[in-house]
Amino acid sequence: MENTKILSIATLVTVVFLISILSEKTEAAKNEFVTCGSILKLINTDLKLRLHSHDVKYGSGSGQQSVTAVEVSDDNNSHWLVRPMTGETCKRGAPIKCNTNIRLQHVATKKNLHSHFFTSPLSGNQEVSCYGDDEGEGDSGDNWTVVCNNDYWRRDTPVKFRHVDTGSYLAGSGRTFGRPINGQGEIVGVSSQYGAYTDWQASEGLFVHPGELLPHQHAVHTEL
Repeated sequence: MENTKILSIATLVTVVFLISILSEKTEAAKNEFVTCGSILKLINTDLKLRLHSHDVKYGSGSGQQSVTAVEVSDDNNSHWLVRPMTGETCKRGAPIKCNTNIRLQHVATKKNLHSHFFTSPLSGNQEVSCYGDDEGEGDSGDNWTVVCNNDYWRRDTPVKFRHVDTGSYLAGSGRTFGRPINGQGEIVGVSSQYGAYTDWQASEGLFVHPGELLPHQHAVHTEL
């Protein structure tokens, strides 16, 4: 009888241990993805620069708020909010599927990453700017497709961003500005996803998670 009790306790301990391991793996799996409502920084994997904006307008082209790239990791002007495309909603905390159309809202100024058929100031590529009103609403030029080969946008894997209206890909040009934004890199749209400097990876940020649910499960979340 005593041996049976010892065996039962040992079995229970084993089951609890296995459940604990499974729970940790599940939690890790949930944290692998970029989700709707996350605030993050995006680093260009080739240039090692972070996507950036500020209340400084282009002196040519559209004259809209400029978008650049910076090396420093602790600049609050490099934070972007992942939002659904114009006119759509998404579940807060829901992982972003590959080939989904989204907006990236600059947190500090509330304007959206934007592009159009203006010429960029340094390299003559397509201009990338920030655009929108005080509520963060702009137009269809704010929509970007997350291009990746997995089911979902993973935080540990580079992705590309294709502009919905023009088909161009978000990229660095490798050129840098002078005053008043001395040393910051030019951000542009290029015609080919195979061009240089088109890979972007999620870096520092605040990632919203979908509670206790895995990506294939369903629940009611606050919509954005």
